[in-house]
Amino acid sequence: MHGTLNDQSLIYLQIAKMLEDDILRGVYQEEEQVPSTNELARGYNINPATAAKGINLLVADGILYKKRGIGMFVSRGAGEAVKQKRKAAFYDGYVKPLVKEGASLNLSGEELLAMVNRAIEEGEPS
Repeated sequence: MHGTLNDQSLIYLQIAKMLEDDILRGVYQEEEQVPSTNELARGYNINPATAAKGINLLVADGILYKKRGIGMFVSRGAGEAVKQKRKAAFYDGYVKPLVKEGASLNLSGEELLAMVNRAIEEGEPS
């Protein structure tokens, strides 16, 4: 188990995100078992129902699956599923508002793309 909980968002969402992060970083491989609800609850000193809610989000997204009587496991293609989910959230949470703000400033598409390209160049290490 990696990461620490904070007060910035709901705990079960943080549990789900930490597991997703670990899948993306290769801490948990496809078909590998992840910590149980009780292990998460003990490790983070939270209610097991809260940990289960976070795990169930990942089950609903097809990122984890349950082997009855054994535990929760990483689904095949889970890393790619997490990437696609996060790309969609990035688009909705950042790209669409960026374009909307650009339109409110009467920026053309070319101007907006030039600004994005400039930010990319400034953000790249020399």
